[in-house]
Amino acid sequence: MTGLEDIIGQRETGRMLKQEVAAGRMAHALLLTGPRGAGKLPLALALGRRLCCAHPTDDGEACGRCTACLGWEKLAHADAHFVFPIVGTKNTCDDYLPSWREMVLENPYTDLGRWTERIGAGNAQPMIYATEADRILRKLSLRSATGGWRVVVVWLPERMNEPCANKMLKLLEEPPSKTAFLLVSEEPERLLATIVSRTQRIYVPRIAEADLAEALQTRYGHPADEATALAHRADGSLLKALELAGQSGEQALCFNLFTQLMRLAWKRDIRGMKIWSEEVAGLGRERQKVFLEYAQRMVRENFIANFHRPEMNYMGTDEQQFAVRFSPFIHEGNVTGITNLLAQAQEHVAQNVNARMVFFDVILNMTVLIKMKN
Repeated sequence: MTGLEDIIGQRETGRMLKQEVAAGRMAHALLLTGPRGAGKLPLALALGRRLCCAHPTDDGEACGRCTACLGWEKLAHADAHFVFPIVGTKNTCDDYLPSWREMVLENPYTDLGRWTERIGAGNAQPMIYATEADRILRKLSLRSATGGWRVVVVWLPERMNEPCANKMLKLLEEPPSKTAFLLVSEEPERLLATIVSRTQRIYVPRIAEADLAEALQTRYGHPADEATALAHRADGSLLKALELAGQSGEQALCFNLFTQLMRLAWKRDIRGMKIWSEEVAGLGRERQKVFLEYAQRMVRENFIANFHRPEMNYMGTDEQQFAVRFSPFIHEGNVTGITNLLAQAQEHVAQNVNARMVFFDVILNMTVLIKMKN
């Protein structure tokens, strides 16, 4: 596990957190927010390790050798408690902890979609239930196992249901001594305003393109030219860069679904449209949301492609080849309508509207929008 200043592209944020700890000024609850793949969870884990370290270095980092550091290295420190979305009200995070620990140790730059896939949630929406707040309260009512700091990492707190959020609020209002709550959020706007007000908000920005390229080259072994190209397309997200580097099945699936959507809509192939909508409906909600996010990006990229400004292009080779013939069909006359259609579908998926209806509606409306004249 890396130190606070070693998190890719987040040296300034890491240094600030390190200084807060050294000066004894750190708030009892931090809310780390920012874009996907920027390094929020790695920062939270590095901070937790630093708080628990028995022998911090002269420059304020965790030593990496004490019992506490070694425990954090495996996400198994006795005073480290992890809360994250799960499936099933009768289960607890402890039941899923081995799987979550394995995922994060493999790559702390992760997201809900990967977690949902790992636990086989299917269409079930992982949530954080009130039993988790009760579980944390019970654990914090006991003495610290090591006599030092206790750290509660809440990954994706926006997934707390209302009873859980209210109980968590009470914990934040009356925190036990020497206890740090580190909330790592992708959608802070979904949190109770009262929870946000009890935290110090730390914004974790997108990773600078140069930092991302360097990390891809030095830490992940990509050739310099390839690392630079990946960093340019990744929009400040290491997670996205790694997806692009592997040409992951998810990326390929999204590209294929997008091209099918546009081709079938243009042909007005009703049978093919029905098959397409059923295929997307079978993906599960999190993957559906990923696809719709991807589709919105591709619409924007194809619109921008019409300006013939290569430096503004963030598409891969296959995407660029498709855009050569497709981009003229995305113009001022329909770009807003198509983007709004996809964004509305994303909202409907999040609201648990019937997926077959949502995606057939998308492709049906696309038959009109894609043929609009500029």
